[in-house]
Amino acid sequence: QLQASGGGLVQAGGSLTLSCAASEFALEGYGIAWFRQAPGKEREGIMCIHTTGGTVNYVDSVKGRFTISRDNAKNTVTLQMNSLKPEDTAVYYCAARRYTCSSYWSAMRYRGKGTLVTVSS
Repeated sequence: QLQASGGGLVQAGGSLTLSCAASEFALEGYGIAWFRQAPGKEREGIMCIHTTGGTVNYVDSVKGRFTISRDNAKNTVTLQMNSLKPEDTAVYYCAARRYTCSSYWSAMRYRGKGTLVTVSS
């Protein structure tokens, strides 16, 4: 029901835009969070956008580089990633929680399949 897309291979310093789309429900009433899981590491919450459009950042390392936004008309949430670093390499996931945000994967009502982002040095 949730699908992340837009991953790929990019050189360090480059940019990627990830998209999260829902097929069977409206994202408008949900907080949408992006998570990532790097090889050998636990999944972590990165950023979340509230139903109001307000955002929260859970990881200091992406501050100033990643931006989350939503387009309720298109039923999508976007993660714009700039100035990418090799340590950003991970599988990126989006997830939805009714009315609010969370950085906990287990707290999300809908959890999508991921998209792989590989940043080469």
